[in-house]
Amino acid sequence: MATIYKKIISPMDGSKLAECVLPHVEAIALSCQVGTVELVRVVPQVELHIKGAVPISSEQERELNDEAVKEAKAYLDEIKGKLAAKGVSAAVTILSGPTAKTLADHIDQSGADLVIISTHGRSGPSRWVWGSIADRLLHSTCTPILMIRAPGCVPGF
Repeated sequence: MATIYKKIISPMDGSKLAECVLPHVEAIALSCQVGTVELVRVVPQVELHIKGAVPISSEQERELNDEAVKEAKAYLDEIKGKLAAKGVSAAVTILSGPTAKTLADHIDQSGADLVIISTHGRSGPSRWVWGSIADRLLHSTCTPILMIRAPGCVPGF
């Protein structure tokens, strides 16, 4: 029997909210015999345009960016280990750039069959003000997306 999902991508931002998808990732990966689970984190670049107000050199900017990538990798490696302990093989990918666009581009180029992402489930003005990475992905990629609502989500418009 052929599996419908060969590759799942799950974006992780370092929050407990993002991690609420992990039981779903695990269940789908194991029950559908998924070949690859890719944990992805986008690290925005530190770029200080007004260096006169904040004394920081280009070298210090590079160091801050390198440290952010190192922390992101350590975080994803920890989640990868937790999944491995449950029998799910995962890979980690660190990307850099604007979060929603970078994720959408990566998803489109990756050949993923499914994206599993968490969402606050905000609606109305709070969504308009804060935006939603999950919502932006839903509208910018053709890959199926499974959105997992955060625990404690309150329904409404």
